[in-house]
Amino acid sequence: MKKIIISPDSFKGTMSSIEVSGIIEQGIKNIFPEIQVIKIPIADGGEGTVDAFLTAIGGEKIRVKVKGPLFQEIEAFYGILPDKQTVVIERAAASGLTLVEDKKNPLLTTTYGTGQLILDALDKGCTNIIVGLGGSATNDGGVGMAAALGAKFLDEGNKEIYLNGGGLEKLERIDISGIDKRIKNCTIVAACDVDNSLFGTSGAAYIFAPQKGADERMVKILDENLKNFAGIVGRDLGVDVQNIPGAGAAGGLGAGLVAFTGAKIQPGIKIVLDIVKYDEIISNADLIITGEGKIDGQSLRGKVPVGIAEKASKYDIPVIAIVGAVGDEAQKVYERGITSIFTTNLQPIPFEEAKIYCKENLLKTTESVMRLIKGIHK
Repeated sequence: MKKIIISPDSFKGTMSSIEVSGIIEQGIKNIFPEIQVIKIPIADGGEGTVDAFLTAIGGEKIRVKVKGPLFQEIEAFYGILPDKQTVVIERAAASGLTLVEDKKNPLLTTTYGTGQLILDALDKGCTNIIVGLGGSATNDGGVGMAAALGAKFLDEGNKEIYLNGGGLEKLERIDISGIDKRIKNCTIVAACDVDNSLFGTSGAAYIFAPQKGADERMVKILDENLKNFAGIVGRDLGVDVQNIPGAGAAGGLGAGLVAFTGAKIQPGIKIVLDIVKYDEIISNADLIITGEGKIDGQSLRGKVPVGIAEKASKYDIPVIAIVGAVGDEAQKVYERGITSIFTTNLQPIPFEEAKIYCKENLLKTTESVMRLIKGIHK
């Protein structure tokens, strides 16, 4: 064995994909000191996406003053990749759940700051824009984002509505005549790992708003507001946002990006692997190690380990998934190219206790895997 690729997702709530990659590398080197190791940490649209790209292929992190999810002044960031034309934006950096702390309320939060990040990237001459949709605090359909780019959202008195989930109730008309003309010359892709519709029982409000602070009453209001929004988008812009898979991602920002910027919604893992030229990197690898916090049936829906395995299968490269926990229907990932699963959960203890030892256990698990491989290849 000469070359191992490390490509994990983050272990949610414990370690970033960059941290996971470093620990796995250490575990490999402790057993195989001379082996070539290439780290390609993966983030599929949520927090850590910018850093994962910059770590994998280089580039520059740009810091910008924007409006946070509650319209407060914050410092956010995005990444410009080495080609100077491609920019990676985490909506979580400007409109994320961690920025509202104990003030969660999707009736009040906005994506305006995400639009400001896009605007800053346009000012720097970028023409390829990737927007990661994970980590959302909002449920505004992307009207805040679009307003930052020049769109207007008006009530029956021709006054601008509040640019948040609650404001959509008053929406009567959309005017995109003032939207930044540079958008037309851009390729914009929304990185998303869900396929939820905009409204309805599988939509943005019912599925995601409770974790953003919505109670049962608020969920119903938010859902009705998104339904109103969708109807007016259809009438004024001629775009049927309800039937676009992923339109409900990030509180409807998926729908807003499609409607107001012409964006395409794609699985985050596909975008990342294409940008870093993953096929070239792995073509002569002997083994790939991937992983995530929990592997289960949901992993089949565009999650990192399965995306990695499907790439690897073209080259008959074995793929080991090192994970924090194994859930229901995890066995189905074997049908998609995963060779074997190893869990870092070395004792039957609750997550809150297990996360204290997560780094230590990840290292131990990696070393155990490497010892097995070393024994087989004697």
